[in-house]
Amino acid sequence: MEKEILDSKGIKVPKGNRIHIGIFGSTNAGKSTLVNLLTGQETSLVSSVSGTTTDPVYKPMEIQGVGATTLIDTAGFDDYSELGEKRVERTKKVLEECDILIYIERNQTNDELLEILKSIKKPLIKINNSGSEKKGYTKFVKEEILAKIREVAKELIGERPLLEGLLVGGETVVLVMPQDLQAPKGRLILPQVQAIRSLLDLGCSVFSCKTDDLERTLNLLKHEPDMIITDSQVFAEVYKLKPKNSKITSFSILMARAKGDITELVKGAEKIDKLDENSKILISEACTHAPLEEDIGRIKIPKMLRAKYGDMQIDFSRGLDFPKELDYDLIIMCGSCMFNRARVMNRIEKAKNARVPVTNYGLTISKLKGILDKVEY
Repeated sequence: MEKEILDSKGIKVPKGNRIHIGIFGSTNAGKSTLVNLLTGQETSLVSSVSGTTTDPVYKPMEIQGVGATTLIDTAGFDDYSELGEKRVERTKKVLEECDILIYIERNQTNDELLEILKSIKKPLIKINNSGSEKKGYTKFVKEEILAKIREVAKELIGERPLLEGLLVGGETVVLVMPQDLQAPKGRLILPQVQAIRSLLDLGCSVFSCKTDDLERTLNLLKHEPDMIITDSQVFAEVYKLKPKNSKITSFSILMARAKGDITELVKGAEKIDKLDENSKILISEACTHAPLEEDIGRIKIPKMLRAKYGDMQIDFSRGLDFPKELDYDLIIMCGSCMFNRARVMNRIEKAKNARVPVTNYGLTISKLKGILDKVEY
């Protein structure tokens, strides 16, 4: 299980907000040794026996000059046993969430793997673990490797600040956060926490309430709030109570702006009008949880779609699972707060390449409620 990492202020950095660095190579190339070298801990098992690493090993680490990162130690790419082939497939999935790729070789080049890594078009660091010099490769020396990571990290396009372009600072904002069966006991969900932190960093005055308390909260304020940020599932109820000049958006839409291509996701939402009872939909969730009777992805959105367009086929995927064949009329993703930007963008690109419209929960609900053109994104 992956542990949390703290930032310089002692605050937990969510997995989805870290830079993911994948380490790839043939069996016994030194991948696990490299992870242990960089972390200064025996994070990964090291042995002369081939195939020591089975499933990917995730290790959070703070790298000076880069920030919070996750190192991913992967299985050897040249294990062609029946079990090894499954490991290789798992290793390929890891590529989707990597921001930086590290290829390590000891005695000979794995041409197949190196070509795959180059085709991903992400920053690639090649490390020579043979002890000899090799042009274009970094030596197996901790400080040289860290320096190279810092260098290529500058090329990365980070997540868009959560409220960039929506607020300038100092505004009054109301957060509407239903406390239903889906709400975790004794804590807030990650998008709510991140929104509050972003608002405080902007010097905004933040007021929080449940859906039933929104009208009372608005009456307590001397002036209309500049913005209302709501849970997507109560968009319609909140919009009815929204003061005329107050902007409105949702936590899910904020996540879409930060982690994905909001323009492409809005285009996807606009395609909902073309659905009918023969349509085929994929609803893709980033995290794995037991669905409850009020589950937004498993229950509420399918119910809304079928009520409006007929008894269409709706499939579901969770976590790292994502169909290879995207023969769908629409893909609806959750807010993806547990994924990093690289994985979200990877899925959007897959959808675009398959010519399948893609959107997310918040945009879907606002479209179905007839207020997509009235929300801020």
